[in-house]
Amino acid sequence: MNYRSFIKRDYKLRESADKTFVKLLNRRSIVIASLSLLIGTVVLFSIESEPVTANVPGQLAEKSSSATLVSQSLTLPAHIETEAEAEKVSFKAPPIVTTAAVARPTSNQKGKRIKVRKGDTLAAIFSRNNLSSRDVYNIIALGKGTKGLKRLRPGQHIRLSFNEQGKFSGLVHEIDRFNSLQVSYKNQKYAAKHITRKPEIRLAYASGKITNSLFLDAQRAGMAQSLIMELAAIFGWDIDFALDIRQGDSFNLVYEEQFLDGEKIRHGNILAAEFVNRGRTFRAVRYTAKNKRADYYTPNGHNMRKAFLRSPVDFRRISSRFGKRKHPTLKRTKLHTGVDYAANRGTPIRATGDGKIIHRGRKGGYGKTIIIRHGNKYSTLYAHMSSYNRKARGRVKQGQIIGYVGTTGRSTGPHLHYEFRVHGTHRNPLTVKLPSAASIDKRYKKDFFDKTRGLLAQLDGLRRTNIALAE
Repeated sequence: MNYRSFIKRDYKLRESADKTFVKLLNRRSIVIASLSLLIGTVVLFSIESEPVTANVPGQLAEKSSSATLVSQSLTLPAHIETEAEAEKVSFKAPPIVTTAAVARPTSNQKGKRIKVRKGDTLAAIFSRNNLSSRDVYNIIALGKGTKGLKRLRPGQHIRLSFNEQGKFSGLVHEIDRFNSLQVSYKNQKYAAKHITRKPEIRLAYASGKITNSLFLDAQRAGMAQSLIMELAAIFGWDIDFALDIRQGDSFNLVYEEQFLDGEKIRHGNILAAEFVNRGRTFRAVRYTAKNKRADYYTPNGHNMRKAFLRSPVDFRRISSRFGKRKHPTLKRTKLHTGVDYAANRGTPIRATGDGKIIHRGRKGGYGKTIIIRHGNKYSTLYAHMSSYNRKARGRVKQGQIIGYVGTTGRSTGPHLHYEFRVHGTHRNPLTVKLPSAASIDKRYKKDFFDKTRGLLAQLDGLRRTNIALAE
């Protein structure tokens, strides 16, 4: 096949086709351009030939119906009658000026409140606010009064003050909602003073009946968790809240609430409380003695606090009580001389009373054991510990941690074996009558009765109200 002639012939055909297309394109362009020019001329002529009338505002109003415009009322002179005179008049709408409010720094800036960031120092805060490091040095040099400014905590606030000329004049370190440190600069000297705000104290009341548990029913009565724990601590010497609580028990209390700037900050102290357990009524009132020590007493002036805690550990259950039982490892009946409190390994064990540790080490089947002597009459034993508190040596205080629950010695699981002895004789820790702490001194009895009489009357009123509501 003659490819050369084929290619040549195809090329000629393509060339002629291209020329034909160009000619057609040129003709269309000319026609479109001519039509556009004609239409434009007609439109321009119609606009120029439209007469100017005095009814310009009306025309503007008609056009404003199809688009949003800035309306401006225009008034023509009354003597315009011809187009020539109308063309001499020029209508210029006044320009629309938009002004924005711009915040300008004032030279007499009064103050600035700054939140302390993580890792912030007073020097860093001053540097960010273009203040002199010399001021930082002079403030810290005041000594103990400004010691807290060396250890700023995230979330605290620093309020910087300026005089009318805009110069630094002092600061306030807001330590918390009640305490602040004020540093002022006067007469070329710095001075610091601590300011304490006292909250407003208001009386509040709470009452409840046990249907599920003390915690749930007290919460339902509007009591905070810390207030519930305080109530349990007051009566914890006489009532075992893990074992003794029964459905139908009830409580009433009068307590303080603290307010600052009209806002409730926290609850205060319980002033008077009543708990009815299994038909027995326990009452306590708060009294501050002349030595400024506050404690809770019965209405007769006896101290609610006992010389011993009823239980030495926060336990889940009592796994074995005082008395005869079949020993779990020896498999024979034997007198159990204490109470076993089942608890998780590592649960803290507390001394039930003030005393002196006379034994600290292993003791046969007891495993790791501590024995505390409380005067000449009482002693307590704590056995099967996993470890001791290294700080618990010599004399210990009531409630001090002395060790931790374990399963050393002859034991089948983690628990605390606790014994209470009177003159060396084992007594049941759950039922033994515990000695009370010191009662109200005779010299203060009259003052005690005068100050607590009103609180007890309020408890009586709460009880009467609850009985009336129940009926």
